[in-house]
Amino acid sequence: MLAVVRRIPPGRVATYGDVARLAGRPRAWRGVGNIMRGCHDPSVPCHRVIAAGGALGGFGGSLQLKRERLRAEGIEVTTARIRRFDEIRCTGKSSGAR
Repeated sequence: MLAVVRRIPPGRVATYGDVARLAGRPRAWRGVGNIMRGCHDPSVPCHRVIAAGGALGGFGGSLQLKRERLRAEGIEVTTARIRRFDEIRCTGKSSGAR
């Protein structure tokens, strides 16, 4: 699953469910959340993995840090959600970044 997360390009996000599906485990979205929570590898952009519908989800207890990292990549973030979620969601369904 970490390999899938590493492929999310800057300026894009994917849901826990997207990551699980792309890893071949479509029902393992909770497992993705657990892996993200325990991952401290700086080469894995965990901040780009969000909850369903564009909600931020968790981030090791610091949603402010998650917001800052997403904003640094040009992603518009409110207090709890990603703006233009459907436009920047990386689902792997087509070629290119999306």
